[in-house]
Amino acid sequence: MSTAIKETQFKFPGQQGFYKGKVRDVYIFDKKIAVVASDRISAFDVVLPRAIPQKGQVLNQIAAKFLQATSDIVPNWVESIPHPQVTIGKKCEPFKVEMVIRGYLAGHAAREYKAGKRMVCGVSLPEGLRENDKLPSPIITPTTKASEGHDEDISKEQILAQGIVSKEDYEVLEKYTHALFERGTTIAKQMGLLLVDTKYEFGKYGDQILLIDEIHTPDSSRYFYADGYDGLQEAGLPQKQLSKEFVRQWLIKNGFQGKEGQQVPEMPDSFVEEVSERYIELFEKITGEKFIKAATKALEKDIETAILEHI
Repeated sequence: MSTAIKETQFKFPGQQGFYKGKVRDVYIFDKKIAVVASDRISAFDVVLPRAIPQKGQVLNQIAAKFLQATSDIVPNWVESIPHPQVTIGKKCEPFKVEMVIRGYLAGHAAREYKAGKRMVCGVSLPEGLRENDKLPSPIITPTTKASEGHDEDISKEQILAQGIVSKEDYEVLEKYTHALFERGTTIAKQMGLLLVDTKYEFGKYGDQILLIDEIHTPDSSRYFYADGYDGLQEAGLPQKQLSKEFVRQWLIKNGFQGKEGQQVPEMPDSFVEEVSERYIELFEKITGEKFIKAATKALEKDIETAILEHI
């Protein structure tokens, strides 16, 4: 089993704070942050007990590639990537919503639809859709950005009524979200994939709106293979996908959906290795590049040194 970083607990000169997210460890300085993409994995808003080797590197490097590939659409927070699992960038004030955009009826939206709901986050869905059907046009289904616990579905109208985001800023976020999804869809198509749904997070650096966090990774996005999509839909069969959904399905099969009182099942070594391989597969499929594993002999020390040299 390869080395995996479950968490980091560094202390840096000039450090003003620390935030531990579901996956990322964020070191906060005066005007910048250093973000370590750990190998933790979450599902149903719960961090699972086992870390996944190479996962952090996969996420960080895919995000770096696509942040650069979309910088002409919207400026982003990145300043440097001194290590395969580290990104250093501008310290922004995040908007307290995640902009989820869906081109297909899949995942959470499909589960809601199957339960009889025809309105998701204030967006009306037509009758007669099947799971994984392409939607008439992409829809934005935002969620609250919870500091603890579960993110919650919310509508544009609720966001504006509660003053979570101003009308002017929200319209900019909508515009950016549609443009980013269109670019992501185009890039995915070139690689034989369908970008099914994804989420974007934004923040403000002064008065400027920046794209923050990661984009188009297997943690923030769902992909189907384009080849065979139509045939599988016609046959009513599950789509072959590159995303975390197979982890969620494994958890569901083992009696866990993040609900109160449910016990997180322990992932065996064989499944941990399978998850790692699937993440690497997505990296190579979506980027068209060969994945080169970073040295892991002194992984934690290498990460600490990289941050020290760039803060």
